[in-house]
Amino acid sequence: MAPTVGLTITVGVTGASGAVYAQTLLRLLDADRRVARVFLVATDAGLRLLATELGAVAADGKKLPALLTGTAAKKIECLPNKDIGARIASGSAAVDAMVVIPCSAGAVGSIASGISNDLLTRAADVCLKERRPLVLCLRETPLNRIHLENMLRVHDAGATVMPAMPAFYYQPKSIPDMVDQFCCRVLAQIGLEQKNQYHWQGGKK
Repeated sequence: MAPTVGLTITVGVTGASGAVYAQTLLRLLDADRRVARVFLVATDAGLRLLATELGAVAADGKKLPALLTGTAAKKIECLPNKDIGARIASGSAAVDAMVVIPCSAGAVGSIASGISNDLLTRAADVCLKERRPLVLCLRETPLNRIHLENMLRVHDAGATVMPAMPAFYYQPKSIPDMVDQFCCRVLAQIGLEQKNQYHWQGGKK
């Protein structure tokens, strides 16, 4: 997907550990001038994850984006996961890409099976059927055969399976450094390469 101005991105959050990945990705999207709108949808387990790992609890879902980004987050709209009739549930809606971060093995299984029984999985299904970029940042280990088969099925359907694996070759100094690099690489997958992403230039022998 070519980076253009005015993109609309959906971000899904499930209950898999790694809320900091979602928070960092949202901050990057919020600051990216190429992005006009972000739809945030979190499962019940995802909301519990945000509360447990980040202390982000909002009685009013509209206030959740600002809690996560630390900004006004005016371009980010939080949609209830139960609202299966929300805008992003239709293929006719203008959405350019979707990232599920962190993505549980259960969510991967639902998407692989075409079980669209909530907004997050329906939005992911829409991306697949409309041939739009869908990045699933799986957080699960060890992997059993069911996980592996489901990963293969979503891959063959058009999704990018990008497990939340931090890199060490660029010698990160902190956990935030590793999270930032991973999120930058995720955004590169949907055509939003970030200026602060580290690019390997080759090593010395």
